[in-house]
Amino acid sequence: MAIVTGGNGGLGRGIAMSLAQAGADIVIAARNEEKTTRAIEEIKSLGRRCVGIRCEVTNYDDIKDTVDTTLREFGGLNILVNNAGVAGGSLPQSMAEDEWDRVVDTNLKGTFRFCQAAYPALMKAGGGKIINIGSQCASSAMVAHYAASKGGVIQLTKSLALAWAKDNIQVNAIIPGWFRTDMTSPVIENESFYRSVVRRTPAGRFGEPGDLAGIAILLASRASDFVTGESIVIDGGYSLLM
Repeated sequence: MAIVTGGNGGLGRGIAMSLAQAGADIVIAARNEEKTTRAIEEIKSLGRRCVGIRCEVTNYDDIKDTVDTTLREFGGLNILVNNAGVAGGSLPQSMAEDEWDRVVDTNLKGTFRFCQAAYPALMKAGGGKIINIGSQCASSAMVAHYAASKGGVIQLTKSLALAWAKDNIQVNAIIPGWFRTDMTSPVIENESFYRSVVRRTPAGRFGEPGDLAGIAILLASRASDFVTGESIVIDGGYSLLM
């Protein structure tokens, strides 16, 4: 049983679909109900159970309701994927406080609060898997608030892995490079920047959400029971040239 935040689009949908194909039932916790409905239909077509819960990850009541509903509907929780995230493009010297808060509260605080809310259920299940979604921007520091929030996710992953290893809860992070999603569509539409990314990527292309399937299934399965606190880069080799 897996909760995937932001699991109705982009990387989150790709991960939700891959876990469903591997045999997991899915709860999609996301804001856009129309997109969630489409994702539910796709997952159910794979023969898995799936429900959608409207959830704003900056709202702890929504987080708690998502976990409570999951336990009520499915009887337990084994996997949490913290994928929900937002970005922004303001320069640091002109960035408004509310924009900083929106990005950091969503990407970092929301991840922490979801982990915190899920902990009792994972403990009751005898252990489980948490997969946090970072970003290569945490290393390149391209945008101040986004880089800071995703860098925080990497450090949070290590801290939770250390604290919860005794509870048989493995906490790891996936660090995507440049992927083709709604969030990166402005970059893809910028032809010169898009070409520069593709030229620099040894694989010669942007990633597709399905490219995360293998690592997501590994980190959600018993095959990774001795892997915790790791941040695994999936970028087609882009970071090799950094």
